[in-house]
Amino acid sequence: MSDTLATAVPMSRGRATAIGFVAVLLWALLALLTVGSSPVPPLLLNAICFAIGGVIGLIWVQATGSWGELRRVPLHVYAFGSIGLFGYHALYFSALRAAPAAEAGLIAYLWPLLIVLFSGLLPGERLKAGHFLGALLGFLGAAAIITGGGGGFQAQYLPGYGLAFLCALFWSSYSVGSRLMGAVPTASVAVFCLVTAIASLGLHLLWEETLWPEGAMGWTATLLLGLGPVGLAFYVWDIGVKQGDIQMLGTSSYAAPLLSTLILVLAGIAAPSWSLALAALFITGGALLAARASRSV
Repeated sequence: MSDTLATAVPMSRGRATAIGFVAVLLWALLALLTVGSSPVPPLLLNAICFAIGGVIGLIWVQATGSWGELRRVPLHVYAFGSIGLFGYHALYFSALRAAPAAEAGLIAYLWPLLIVLFSGLLPGERLKAGHFLGALLGFLGAAAIITGGGGGFQAQYLPGYGLAFLCALFWSSYSVGSRLMGAVPTASVAVFCLVTAIASLGLHLLWEETLWPEGAMGWTATLLLGLGPVGLAFYVWDIGVKQGDIQMLGTSSYAAPLLSTLILVLAGIAAPSWSLALAALFITGGALLAARASRSV
């Protein structure tokens, strides 16, 4: 998800692209593992996962001798990166606790579309007809979810859907704003993760009831969440976007909502339906259409 990180390990363009795509596959598992970690509350889940992600980062920093890079990163960059990771995942975990995983996850995956739209407002950029058509398709997909498709409107899930939309809005705003931060070394991600873990734990102790994962499956899902989508994914994505084909990776990332939904259906967590399939296609297709408009002359 972070595309402003630098890596110190040179490799071929094709290999780096393949490594970057691993992040897309890991993010496709985010919803499944979040459901499996229930009933851990969102802030505690944030704390556990980012503690694991931070340890992964420290191991990487030690292995590459990157400690000196950490001292050169400005404090405002650490604050910005930590707020980004904390806010997105706290909102995401909260959304999937308050609404059906497939539907809430799809709404959260409006962030690629919103990134394209918001980046069109930056100096030197402009919005085109394709951007607006892509936005329309994406929001039609979200509307199909909120109205319940063939199952009808279900008001009890509105808070969860609202959190999912805030999640998409938060990450897209953060991603566009990160362009102002300049190049940031990969080593700093370890700090982002550890600060997020500490802040999440403190807020958890103030606001949440402590509930741990249930049984071996619950703990396995929680640990895998921290190792993969909320840990290793940041580092392999960095290698991909810095040394691989960033346009191919950007396009492939739009497959994440489709893959995530398919995984939930295959796992029996989400029931297959035409409304869910259409919502996934609208949201993914809208993002692709908007991205194509951005690349056109």
